[in-house]
Amino acid sequence: MKRKRRDRERERINSFMKRIIIILGLVFSMVAVDAKPQKGPKGKGKALKERFEAAKKKRDVKRGDAKKKGHKHKGPRGEFGKLVRNDEKIKELKKEFAAAADKIKGKFDRKKFKDATDEEKAALRDKLRASRKEWETAMKAHRVEVGKRMREIREEFKNNRDKVIEGNKPGE
Repeated sequence: MKRKRRDRERERINSFMKRIIIILGLVFSMVAVDAKPQKGPKGKGKALKERFEAAKKKRDVKRGDAKKKGHKHKGPRGEFGKLVRNDEKIKELKKEFAAAADKIKGKFDRKKFKDATDEEKAALRDKLRASRKEWETAMKAHRVEVGKRMREIREEFKNNRDKVIEGNKPGE
């Protein structure tokens, strides 16, 4: 008898617990549905405009700081690049190469190539290959000339620190 009563009580408790769990599940799901973030702009009219202006000011301040800091050149070769860029002979060599490259390239008309027969297309391709080889040789020659001039500049602005140190008399 006691056993049956105990079993009935357990069943009642189990069913009660199941109902509570179901109710809690429903409550939490309803709360979770309501807790979703709202889509769209936060605030309307003035509030949105003020937030936008504040963000813009903050961004402008950061940009201004970055401009003030500037780009720092690191390494020993920063000044040598200026010497090379500002050198008159190198500027002249660049202009000469650009003129030669334009002359070698010539004018290529795509419409002619499109309407041409197979033999004409082959001839145009050969012509383009030849001009490409010419351009490559001119480019190599230009590179050699610029390299020579850069070596001259290096020699011209060489740091003679070792000679000066050796020339100093000991004890001075």
